[in-house]
Amino acid sequence: MAKNPLKITDTILRDAHQSQAATRMRLEDMLPACERLDKIGYWSIECWGGATFDSCMRFLNEDPWERLRALKKAMPNTKLQMLFRGQNILGYKHYADDVVDAFVKKSIENGIDVIRIFDALNDTRNLKAAITATKKYGGICEAALSYTTSPVHNEEYFVNLAKELEAMGADTICIKDMANLLLPYDAASLVKKLKEAVKIPIHLHTHNTTGTGDMVYLKAAEAGVDIVDTALSPLANGTSQPATESLVATVAGTDRDTGLDLAALSDVAAHFRNVANKLKAEGILDPKVLNVDTKTLMYQVPGGMLSNLISQLKQANAEDKYYEVLAEVPNVRRDFGYPPLVTPTSQIVGSQAVLNVLSGERYKVFTKESKALLRGEYGRLPGEVNEEVRKKAIGDEEIVTCRPADLLEPELEKYREECKNVPGFNGSEEDVLSYALFPQVATKFFASRLAPKEAPKPAKKNDGPRELFVDASAVM
Repeated sequence: MAKNPLKITDTILRDAHQSQAATRMRLEDMLPACERLDKIGYWSIECWGGATFDSCMRFLNEDPWERLRALKKAMPNTKLQMLFRGQNILGYKHYADDVVDAFVKKSIENGIDVIRIFDALNDTRNLKAAITATKKYGGICEAALSYTTSPVHNEEYFVNLAKELEAMGADTICIKDMANLLLPYDAASLVKKLKEAVKIPIHLHTHNTTGTGDMVYLKAAEAGVDIVDTALSPLANGTSQPATESLVATVAGTDRDTGLDLAALSDVAAHFRNVANKLKAEGILDPKVLNVDTKTLMYQVPGGMLSNLISQLKQANAEDKYYEVLAEVPNVRRDFGYPPLVTPTSQIVGSQAVLNVLSGERYKVFTKESKALLRGEYGRLPGEVNEEVRKKAIGDEEIVTCRPADLLEPELEKYREECKNVPGFNGSEEDVLSYALFPQVATKFFASRLAPKEAPKPAKKNDGPRELFVDASAVM
């Protein structure tokens, strides 16, 4: 047994297929592998949250709560992990504290053990309600640093943020490197400084978009990182996480030996190779997401955003504008005060970049979400905003300086009342929460329960994930 084994979270049931295949893996593709996954010895398996909740109802005609219960029953020995967008929960706007509290409670009751909580702006005021609720209901609270680089984001910034999150009650700290911008030696340095600054474990999440992910994990492991996110090889690399098997083999026999069995990993990977082949055959897994794109280091576009950007430009018959749009992303980001690019700011900045390019004039049109971000409705922007752009967007409107959720009245009871009149509503608190987050999608999904069951249809090739959208107002 290694002196200091490196712990592994596998993302095969959530981020791996979100990043590569538009979150289209079905429960029926997961369950046959669960008994084997449960025996591997992972620190956790990430299987819920992020875009899975929306995609379950919107595209797969599955109840996300039923999925969670089924996975918990099938994997009773492994901690199940979800991704939670702070005050945004799993949606794209801020919800009142009573909705946040109820959602955390039901997530834990239905089988979630670890809740990774992040805020797109690293505004800790937007994490407070979710952290408090996770601790209250007995979950493991993993608070995340949304990693990015900019004139205002440096090691000192992230170390101070980690200290604040530890003081707020975090059980672990996650470095959430959603665009694979954290380079190997920088990872070693940041991990070392965080280990000196806080007493709780450090969990590192990256992708392999720029081709550096494996090196990032190796240097972080040498620096003492406690846990890393990997994906089983059939849905690893490219815009997904580095491969589990490769890292396990790399550190075998060292003091960071994971203790995981390569033969067992290879066996369960064979199942997901068939799933990946099915997703390719359906046109869902685009080979472009498997390529290394070092330009990401300049554009800072995360994997989920990239795969959907391709889809959106296809629909607009503007695939030739791909690199032009990517080049516009950093300009918008600078004008908007350097927000990290992660849901929902990735959608907002990405959508604005698309509009700037397709309309032929920068800021000719603003989405309502761009206006809200510049108005402070999502929280405190990390850097200085281009005031000319802000004035063009919102004129002389007052800027929000308080915690945005402080402006929201309790709203859970309102959703409960509305649900009573929705055909197909089953009377559960879980249904109420599904409706609260995605009213239009949930209404359609509830109604589908009343119709005769049909065999699931293959997802359409042009159905993009909800990680970027040109017409942001249509789905937010």
